[in-house]
Amino acid sequence: MTEGSKIYPHVIPDMDQWPIYKLLEDRKNFIEEIDEYTFDRVLKLHNEDLEDVIAKTVYQERIRMKEEPWKVDPPQDRVFWRKISKKLFGKPVEQITEDEKKAREEDLLRRIIHRYSDEIVGTFRIPTFLFARKFLTVLFNRLLNTAAGRNMKRIFGTKYKVYERLLTKGEVEKLRTLMTKGTVVIVPTHSSNLDSMLIGYALDTIVGIPSFSYGAGLNLYNTGYTAYFMNRLGAYRVDRRKKNPIYLETLKAMSNLSIQRGTNSLFFPGGTRSRSGALENKLKMGLLGTAVEAQRTIYQNGKDDKVFIVPLVLSYHFVLEAKYLIEQHLSYIGKERYQRSKDDFYSLRKILKFGWTFFSQPSEITLSFGKPLDVMGNFVDDNGDSFDRFGHQVNLVEYFMGEGKVTENLQRETEYTIMLAERLVERYHKENIVLTSHVVAYAAFNILRRMHDHLDLFGVLRLPTDDFIFPLEMMLDVVSQTKNILIEMNKGGKIKLSNQIYFEPMELLKDGVRNLGVYHIEKPLIFENGNLASQDFKLLCFYHNRLDNYKINKSYNWSSVNEQAALESA
Repeated sequence: MTEGSKIYPHVIPDMDQWPIYKLLEDRKNFIEEIDEYTFDRVLKLHNEDLEDVIAKTVYQERIRMKEEPWKVDPPQDRVFWRKISKKLFGKPVEQITEDEKKAREEDLLRRIIHRYSDEIVGTFRIPTFLFARKFLTVLFNRLLNTAAGRNMKRIFGTKYKVYERLLTKGEVEKLRTLMTKGTVVIVPTHSSNLDSMLIGYALDTIVGIPSFSYGAGLNLYNTGYTAYFMNRLGAYRVDRRKKNPIYLETLKAMSNLSIQRGTNSLFFPGGTRSRSGALENKLKMGLLGTAVEAQRTIYQNGKDDKVFIVPLVLSYHFVLEAKYLIEQHLSYIGKERYQRSKDDFYSLRKILKFGWTFFSQPSEITLSFGKPLDVMGNFVDDNGDSFDRFGHQVNLVEYFMGEGKVTENLQRETEYTIMLAERLVERYHKENIVLTSHVVAYAAFNILRRMHDHLDLFGVLRLPTDDFIFPLEMMLDVVSQTKNILIEMNKGGKIKLSNQIYFEPMELLKDGVRNLGVYHIEKPLIFENGNLASQDFKLLCFYHNRLDNYKINKSYNWSSVNEQAALESA
């Protein structure tokens, strides 16, 4: 059995004792709590300009309904917003008193908040969860055994198991221990629409911890089957079309209050999938800040429960949506030089195709659970005690003290959230597990850039792929240099490496190329006549970007490469 494939018993065997189940069994009261909390927060932030905030919300919602309507949108959407608009602007201000105007605005605010909170909060059904668990286990295992070339008698066999491909590494034992010490918030990197499903499956069936409250894009609910399951598995709905302050405050209130209630949570602090393929180097503050606020409120309420933040880095050899994501990234940074392609990777057919491809190859997906932190970014031990970077124990409650007691200070907590975000970015890069596909893509794209250093990125990407080869000796040289640099970084605790990184350069190269080219029709790298070639420079760029933030190429010795390049051009 390989490292990371150990199957753990469930920390809480009885599902009716899971925090997510208890929370959503009390859904009605929870929504009322969200409504009141959000109402007070919006009034506190926008009491003087409440009418303008409501008016802008109505205007933005009208644009959303006209330009981006979805099947999953709430019923009677247009009717609801028409009524809000009519009541807001129906009676002239000069004909009502200030008290009447204030009461009208507050009534409309309550209606809007409740509509949002009822849309956001999901449900959790134990029978549906059990069915999903069994279905995914059977599906994954059958795919694995069938794709691995087993005969029909082996389709229902148990020789190959999915946990042999979903490798959970890092601080798994500590994560399980902390589940009994406080509330855990897992904050993963985000590469694919498959992330939530794979993380949820691994946490439940491999790590053995209860289901988390997690955000799912409302667009995922447009498909009937997907919507049915997502609505019943504890997910809360996030509509990224809605950016008005009332919606955002309602969403943050849901996260804050669920953490206060002890519900373990999972959200992607990068906000969306990495379009470039790089690890996140900048995080969004919204939901991350709710963990900080929840911890302060817990202390204010006289409790000493702690909120633990656990970074999680997913490493794929190949990403289902890579071609779409890199094109969208290039469209963003290159403006008119690129047009966005359609993101159609929500379909069951695409996911099953990806699953078949994944299981038919000796390829893994690695989940690297990082060192748990408190909301200030301090490391915590198995007891949940906090320690600063110098190993000194700290009393977390003191961070929230003012004038001898725990106080609310939103400006101070904003600074704490920024500090936590910076700490998470640092941890992502140190907990990242490098795969052979990352190494070969990084080496190849740097060779491509070096050989065309007179061109900018877009000039390089416009080069015809048929006209360029990567000489084998050159690739082996740069792969070997990359490997050696990574090993030194690993010794310094700056990064983690898969076992295959220690292969001899030729074996490393072969393993990386094989894994990199598994899914895509046009291969980022392929062996051709004893050398290597690329059929898609944009895909090669995407996979190269996984290591780009480390600036490994700054340590390259290009002299041998330059000599080989001169020979090639002679």
